[in-house]
Amino acid sequence: MSYLRTFLPWIIFAVIPSAQWQWAALAGLLVAAAVTVQQRLAGAGWDALIIETGSALYFAVLAAIAFADPHSGVRDYSATLSSAVLAVIAGGSLLIGKPFTLGIAKRTTPREFWTLKPFIRVNVVITSVWTAAFAVTAVVLAVLAHGGHGHSTTSLIVQIAGFVVPMVFTVRYVAIVQARAPRAPQT
Repeated sequence: MSYLRTFLPWIIFAVIPSAQWQWAALAGLLVAAAVTVQQRLAGAGWDALIIETGSALYFAVLAAIAFADPHSGVRDYSATLSSAVLAVIAGGSLLIGKPFTLGIAKRTTPREFWTLKPFIRVNVVITSVWTAAFAVTAVVLAVLAHGGHGHSTTSLIVQIAGFVVPMVFTVRYVAIVQARAPRAPQT
């Protein structure tokens, strides 16, 4: 599943205990870089690697901060920042007219659909849902962090939901759109 691969650095970062946040950030960086290189070698275009590239940049900065000052206040809000950065990356991809899901969808969609308005519109909707999910997750995580629960079980559940909800939406929405699509006549 390409979404799992896309968000693997973030998942790894979320599940490594927060006491080792420097190593979690470094692991996120290494995984993001490895996924990006592997996908480029497999022929993926940069448009299909928007999240991966943004992830590598984010984790490079976070790892530098974490190793420079392991007791930095950034640690308390690292989960919040992660979701906020994902919201900015996903929202930014919408603003520049290159929804991050478009590149991912092109991997499994025949080329003749790539420029069709319905295909692009579906990806705008899906990217919008991912953006909203990341933004809501960031807000909830900020509230938890502010209350001293930034690295709690509740925080982890919120982070997981921030990925699972839009992933389930994506799968279901694509299935609905495909079921409603007009069929080509059989010859």
